[in-house]
Amino acid sequence: MANDAFEDLVETFEFLDDWEDRYRHVIDMGKAMPPLEDALRVPATKVDGCASQVWLVPHISNGVFTFRGESDAMIVRGLIAVLLALYNEQPVEDVVRIDAAAELARLGLNDHLSAQRSNGLRAMVERIQQTAAAA
Repeated sequence: MANDAFEDLVETFEFLDDWEDRYRHVIDMGKAMPPLEDALRVPATKVDGCASQVWLVPHISNGVFTFRGESDAMIVRGLIAVLLALYNEQPVEDVVRIDAAAELARLGLNDHLSAQRSNGLRAMVERIQQTAAAA
């Protein structure tokens, strides 16, 4: 059920042989994201359950889900970029049906993230899916 952007990411991960290269790629993806304006870093956009500071700003227009995000930790910023590849520009009804755990497992993230990072990633996915479900 993944979109083209996420399938491209899966292919890139398959090409990168070791986890350190994949880890660097995730960090580079985060660095490439535009920063979130300070005015959007407010309690309403902050994601609870993350060890680092995380803000997600969703937007739904014409039935299409998009979001922007930010974190004070480089790897978490990269994980936001991974979630952008998975969820951004998707029909809102598809967002709630995406099995994020299964899709992210294709990247091998579960095997290489600390428990705190995994919990934070789950919290971000829950926020995205709750927002889409409420739409």
